[in-house]
This record gives sequence, C-alpha cells and structure tokens, in this order.
Amino acid sequence: MKKLTHVLLALLISIITVVGLTGGHTVHAATDDSLQKIQQKGYIVMGTSPDYPPYEFLSKNKVVGMDVQVGKKIAHDLGVKLKIKKMDFDQLLVALETGKVDMVISGMSPTSTRAKHVDFSKVYYKGGQNIIVNKADAKLYAKGKSSLAGKKIGAQTGSLQQQLAKKQIKNSKVTGLAKTTDLLLDLKSHKVDAVVLEKPVADAYAENDKSLTSIDGHFNLGSDMQGTAIGFAKGSTALVNKVNKSIDQMDKHDLTEGYLKTAAKYMKTNTKNTSMLAYWKVFGKGVWYTIFISAISVIFGVIGGIIFALMRLSKSKVLHGIAVAYIEFIRGTPLMIQVMFVYFGIGMVVSIPALVSGIIAVAINSSAYVAEIFRSGINSIPVGQTEAARSLGLSQRETMQSVVLPQALKNIWPALGNEFVSLIKESSIVSIIGVSDLIYQLKVVQTDTYKGVAPIAVAMVLYFIMTFTLSKVLNHFEGKMKHEG
Repeated sequence: MKKLTHVLLALLISIITVVGLTGGHTVHAATDDSLQKIQQKGYIVMGTSPDYPPYEFLSKNKVVGMDVQVGKKIAHDLGVKLKIKKMDFDQLLVALETGKVDMVISGMSPTSTRAKHVDFSKVYYKGGQNIIVNKADAKLYAKGKSSLAGKKIGAQTGSLQQQLAKKQIKNSKVTGLAKTTDLLLDLKSHKVDAVVLEKPVADAYAENDKSLTSIDGHFNLGSDMQGTAIGFAKGSTALVNKVNKSIDQMDKHDLTEGYLKTAAKYMKTNTKNTSMLAYWKVFGKGVWYTIFISAISVIFGVIGGIIFALMRLSKSKVLHGIAVAYIEFIRGTPLMIQVMFVYFGIGMVVSIPALVSGIIAVAINSSAYVAEIFRSGINSIPVGQTEAARSLGLSQRETMQSVVLPQALKNIWPALGNEFVSLIKESSIVSIIGVSDLIYQLKVVQTDTYKGVAPIAVAMVLYFIMTFTLSKVLNHFEGKMKHEG
C-alpha cells in the first residue's frame, strides 16, 4: 500500500509538471491583440543572448550592438519603452513561447522549422555564413566547408550554424555550446578545428583576436537561411505587421549600416583595457549575487528540509508519502531543469523574476537533500533518549525540539556543511536564465575582453575563496559543538 501511494504521488507530480510545461500552447487567444497588449503595458521585452558581436554583446555590463539599435527603433515606432532580457540562445524561443519576452532579436535566422512555432518579421539584415579558425590553420581550411570534411566543428546550440555544419560538412562531428565565447575557447585549445558563425560575428572576433581568422564558409543557403529576422509569439500578426513597417524604414534609409558602425565603436572601447583588474566591479557583482542567492536558499532549504524530514518520519501515511514523493522527485531531476521549470513553467501562471526563480529552484533542490541529512541525524539518536525525555513529562514536540534535534545537529553538521559549500557552486546554474551571478559575470568579461581563460581563472579563485572561507566558519562551529558536548 505504501509503495502504491508513493508511485501515485510521484505520478501526480509528473503529470502536473508535464501539464505546466505544455500549457504554453494555449496561452494565445484566438483574437490577435498582440499589438494592443504591448501598447497598453507601455514597454516591449526583447530577449537576446549578448555574446554575438556585432549583433549583440556586452560592453561594461551593458547590452549593446546592432540588434539593440534595431530593438530601440522598433520600441520607438511602437511608442513604448524597450526592456532587454539576457539569456542563453537556446532558451530564447522557450522564453518567447512562455511569455517571458515579447520578441527575440538575437541574430536569429527565420528557418522553416522555427516558423512552425514562431512568427517572424521580414529579414532586416543579411550577413552570410563564415567559419572562424586558428590563424595557423588558415591555409588548411581556405576553401571553407569543403576543407572541413571529417573535422570537429563548433556551433552555437540551436542555431542555424549548427544545422549547416551537420548537413553540409561531410562526416563532421559537431559540438554545440550555448555561448560563442566557449566555442572560441574550444577552438583555441584545439578541441574543435573550426567554428561556424555568421560573417559579421566571425569577422568581429577575428578582428579583435589576432590568433584567429575568418574565412568564407561557402555554404549553400536556402531562402529560409538567408539573413536574420525578429521572432514573435505565434499568432502575433498585428505586432509583426507593425514591426515590418519599421524594418521597411530601416531598409529605405540603410539604418543597419549605421547601427553596425555604432557597434564597432563599442567593440573598440572593449579592447582598450582588457586587464582582469579593470573588471573588479563586474566580478564583485557576481560574487555578491552568488552569496546572496546561496544565503537565502540555505535559509529556506534548511527550513524546508526539517519540515520534510519530520514529515517522512511521521506516522501519518499521507505526510510520509508526500515527503517521500517530494524528496525522491527533486533528487531525481537535475537542478538545471528545476530552474527552467520554475522560471518558464510556473512563470507562465505567475510572473516570477529571474533572480527570485533562481532562489526558489535552488532552495527547493537543497531542501530535498537537507531533509535526508536531518532524517539520518534524527535516526542516529538512540530511542532511549526519546523515551527518557517522554518519561520526564516532555511532549513529543518538546522532546524533538530540546533533546533530539540538538543532538542530531551535532551529528549531521559535517554533512550539512558540505551541502552549504556545494550550494555555492551549484547556484551557478541560475546564469542560464540571466541571473547575474559569478558565472554570468564571467561570460560578461569574456565577451568584453575577447579573452577566454583569464576570466575563468579569476572566477575559480573567487569561488575557492568563498567556499574555503565558508568551510573555515563551519569548522569553527563544529569545534564549538564538540567542545560543548
């Protein structure tokens, strides 16, 4: 009976999860009020992955580039303000479908596959497709895709470039990563032989890194693979038509070339001072967010962990079953999926900011592990201790509060400390939804400076300082507990 209860509870949670994830298809009403909604709320949210210069990139922690200028032009013509949400490229369409953003401007090609789920504007820029290679290998790959047969190719996950590499480079092994900076790091360390990028992007990176060179990929581009367009939620015809008028104006007055020149100025500014010391404020912000997220998550994780531990130890079959289902389900799913579900899934029903979503997900994840730690600690206390306390007249609650938990805490402190230290490192996953933790700021510095390894080294040192300091604090309290014992 107990096993059946557990299975049914777990199945119920799974069904709720699936319903939540698929509910986005029913969000849009039959009536097209897409334009009216934007004008009523007074702003339009642009989703972008700012690691793609000159389209979109970070300069002094600010999103700039040609696509940002395009977004500002559209917002101006709509008579609203522009808000920018930063996230990984492969999360952008999910954010669009779940209503987290109103439009995606991120160097995205309007392929026929994407068009099944997204409404696209007219193409606003055509740039072509290049490959970027180490300068020392330039002669080997001078013919573009035909010289890369059987080689290892890098491309951004979910991008047109990934599709081109898989379909048009024979016998190639394609590596997909979310960030262009990570792809170029793979290229420099010879984990891949070439990276496929749109021509302006490849040229931008090659111009700012003398160890790289950009080469025409000679790809065969169909009608749906030429140029970049703006993505909107399916059924946003009125909004798309209005935006297309803005694109017509940009084409008529050749505004995109001016936007590219503005982007080039930011790129030159980025390379004036690329020392890691010049970015101490950026790293400092990342450390602050990491500590803040971890601290709040620990508090709620411990509270939730104690509650679920007591529920699992309860004689009530219902409470016990709920606790088992919760703990096993949370421990059986990756933290990354949980972060995405809270932000995109639950966020469809209740609008939750990225930072709050990250904290909720990390706290929920931690509570399941903390629950098991407390349960093992409580079970380690001899039954005689409880019986002696009850014989002295203490209630069950008083016995647990004054006798069992204090002793259990001493026993589980090392394991609890390990969970707290791990939480600092695991919280880095929130960067995928645009939270400005240390990992996110690491990407900011990489994009700003066109350096791959140095920012990683700095981040490693900062994580070590945080975890080492916390370990020493926890060891101090562990020593005091042993002394008091």
